[in-house]
Amino acid sequence: MTEPILRITEIFRSIQGESTRAGFPCAFVRLTGCSLRCVWCDTAYAFHGGGDMTLSKAVERVLALDTELVEVTGGEPLEQEAVYPLMDRLLSAGRTVLLETGGHVGLERVDPRVVKIVDVKAPGSGMSHANLLENLELLQAHDELKFVIADRRDFDWSLAMVRQSNLDAGRVVTFSPAWGTLPAAELAQWVRDSGRPIRLGLQLHKILWGDVPGR
Repeated sequence: MTEPILRITEIFRSIQGESTRAGFPCAFVRLTGCSLRCVWCDTAYAFHGGGDMTLSKAVERVLALDTELVEVTGGEPLEQEAVYPLMDRLLSAGRTVLLETGGHVGLERVDPRVVKIVDVKAPGSGMSHANLLENLELLQAHDELKFVIADRRDFDWSLAMVRQSNLDAGRVVTFSPAWGTLPAAELAQWVRDSGRPIRLGLQLHKILWGDVPGR
């Protein structure tokens, strides 16, 4: 049988900048391609290009980075069929695997051992119509939800969704400011006064190194 091929933008080692694992060394596999076009997207360079790599070579490169933590991201990783054996191989190698996904592709086939970090698109993204709400029923306790907030309208919309579905009950929900759009201090005040156990998310890698690829 032909070995699965992945379209990859970059593989690199850095510090995890988001989620509850922020601050830990992490290897990143950024897959190429995404069908969404969020207004504030900070990885548009992964929409096109990249290069083909066999599954075995990709796993070899990730494991050579020697981190316990691995994030599979994009683009949108679940739009590539070979992402499933990639995550399986990394799990079998004893890695903790995070999956950063835009929330518009079904999660049914994702191994339950994977920690899913699922975006919920607020109106300011321009892509809120793409939210696959059925995914919320498939989340486990170790999975996380992330809302990127561009303005007060986004915040109010997101907070209403959290309240309506009790999304923060036994699960981490993070509100992050859209980079360069909403001051983090302003969002911090809204989160503080929300009355909900919501986590303020800051993109640590950007604070450290700026908005550059591969960092």
